[in-house]
Amino acid sequence: MRPQRQFSPSLIRALEVLVAVAEAGQMRAGARLLGLTQPSASQHIANLEAAYGVTLFDRSMRPTRLTPAGRLLHRQAVKILNSLSDMEAAMRHVGPHPIGMLRVGLQASVATTLTPGLVAMARGAFGVTDVTLHAGQSGDHERLLRTKQADLALTSNPFYDLDGLERHDVLRERFLLVLPPDHEGPDHSLEAIQADLPLVRFADSTHVGRQTMQHLRRLRFAPSRMIEVDRSSMVTACVTEGMGFSLLTPTLLIDGLVEHMRLRILPLPVAGMSRSLTVVAREGELAGLPAAFAAEAGRTLRRRIGELMGDAGLSALLDAR
Repeated sequence: MRPQRQFSPSLIRALEVLVAVAEAGQMRAGARLLGLTQPSASQHIANLEAAYGVTLFDRSMRPTRLTPAGRLLHRQAVKILNSLSDMEAAMRHVGPHPIGMLRVGLQASVATTLTPGLVAMARGAFGVTDVTLHAGQSGDHERLLRTKQADLALTSNPFYDLDGLERHDVLRERFLLVLPPDHEGPDHSLEAIQADLPLVRFADSTHVGRQTMQHLRRLRFAPSRMIEVDRSSMVTACVTEGMGFSLLTPTLLIDGLVEHMRLRILPLPVAGMSRSLTVVAREGELAGLPAAFAAEAGRTLRRRIGELMGDAGLSALLDAR
């Protein structure tokens, strides 16, 4: 009789590492996605290579690329992990606690505001016993969803290119002009403001950064001086210190206003742009929880924006799409 390979937890973990590294294109990024150290992730890959006598990644390439053997194993690993995820989802609907464990990705700019209420609702209304939350940008959420490391995400990118997802609107919000508190120069146009101040903006590695620059290009405005960061609190910190101006939405202003940063907030002097926040989850796995999350998040954010910004902030919020 042919001996059967033991599918141990370590093998499953190694397959998760393989998929994460392949998606991230980098050993360090893949390890971070799974909460592992780079040496630990490298050891999992080395164990797979030793077990099957193959090389899985071409380490001479940047970003790291799968070899033909790696692509074959990657396809099989995705199938196995998807099957395990499906099994886990099905088992959640058995017994007195339908959703025992919940893994959530949260937009970094609203994570602090939303975490207590969302955790309380998951436990109280849906019987969730274990909740894990990851704060990050939409790119982080995409990797978490692709690799089945998150069950749902509240994000600024609805990921229309990913199949098998359900989407629930949270809110839509206009961008506002954000100036240093003591700015005395003209504010009637971006060009006039740029003559005095650099633009402080999100980097192109973020969804909001790409969205902002695409809109500015449509307006034929090319910033000549910029400061690029990847967190909203970093943007507001630069602006409040007089280092530049920015274009931000009410939810992107929350952390700075909570920290009592002094900012001058005005309507945009150009054709407006907006962004949406959406709860995205794998379709049909969590019953009514994603829709409830979206509704609770929308209520909490509107209340907080009203407290911090009053009518000016609430007027920048639009009805959900």
